[in-house]
Amino acid sequence: MKANDELARVCDEALRAKGELIAAAKADTVGRLDETPWQTAELVQRLQASDATPQTLESLRATIEELCCQYNRRDALELRREAHAWLQHVGSLLRRPVGLKAHQDLLVAGGWLALLAGCVEYDLGMRSAAESTRTAAMQLGLEAGHPEIAGWGHEMTAWFALTQGRYRQAAEAARSGQAVAQSSSVHVQLIAQEAKARARMGESGLHHLLEVGRELLDHLPYPDRPDNHFKIDPAKWDYYAMDVHRMAGDNDLAKEYADAVIRDNVTPGGTELSPMRVSECRLTLGFLAGREGDLEQAVEWGKTGLRGGRQSRLHLQMIAGELGRELRHDYPGEGLVGEFEDLLHGF
Repeated sequence: MKANDELARVCDEALRAKGELIAAAKADTVGRLDETPWQTAELVQRLQASDATPQTLESLRATIEELCCQYNRRDALELRREAHAWLQHVGSLLRRPVGLKAHQDLLVAGGWLALLAGCVEYDLGMRSAAESTRTAAMQLGLEAGHPEIAGWGHEMTAWFALTQGRYRQAAEAARSGQAVAQSSSVHVQLIAQEAKARARMGESGLHHLLEVGRELLDHLPYPDRPDNHFKIDPAKWDYYAMDVHRMAGDNDLAKEYADAVIRDNVTPGGTELSPMRVSECRLTLGFLAGREGDLEQAVEWGKTGLRGGRQSRLHLQMIAGELGRELRHDYPGEGLVGEFEDLLHGF
């Protein structure tokens, strides 16, 4: 109880005023507060005030999208360094007075940057760092109330598990992500990751699952920047479908998708717009050549798929390892298979 209130209580008791003095004191306090009606409004304005202006936030969003569009082709270490620099910038903005809306926007910006950094770290083989960054991105997405960022956190879990041979966990993570993604772009990729994991476990129902994913994709608006790593377009869906059909033994469909993805990602001058996709397509063509009895062509496609360019090392190791095992099974004792395996061991 404040001093004025205590004084009123003591006087009220001494004079046996039956609470009248206490009531009068409270009325006086309310009256004095009413003379400054701006106080509450000013406190709210302080909550809304921000050093992060709308122009600053819009510029930040545009920069982050550009970085996400560079994922497929830019040097991984350089991209990681720049993503970290922008994360530090976002952190400095959050340490200043920011309003509620700006605070949420900055959490979202940090979430996308963390997702990008985590993907690049995993491409570089930094498994522990990638998992820590993925966890941080997931937390930012949840704190910001952003289901798409949270969905990508689950997608990364599925991707990590898939490339490490933990197929059941990959499928479970993909389904968990679908429950929170709310029909966003990542929902489609989560379906693809589930299909890829289930294909490696030899499960059925994959065609239906791919149909569900394609139907969902058809109902989503076409992305303004389809080269953004965190957006799904029909060309990227073909890339994922290729893997599922290859694992399921649908050779004609796998070849059709591989050829289409290469056409979409290689310019007439030979520039690869998405070297990682093109590399996996070449490995896929190696599988198909081997299944048609052409070991020499299969090994050549395999070697080409592992050469140069921007790479996701752990992902390529998974696909190339599957190719090596299939060739060893179908062509036991062949020297060409040994050459490819030697190349893979040094990759």
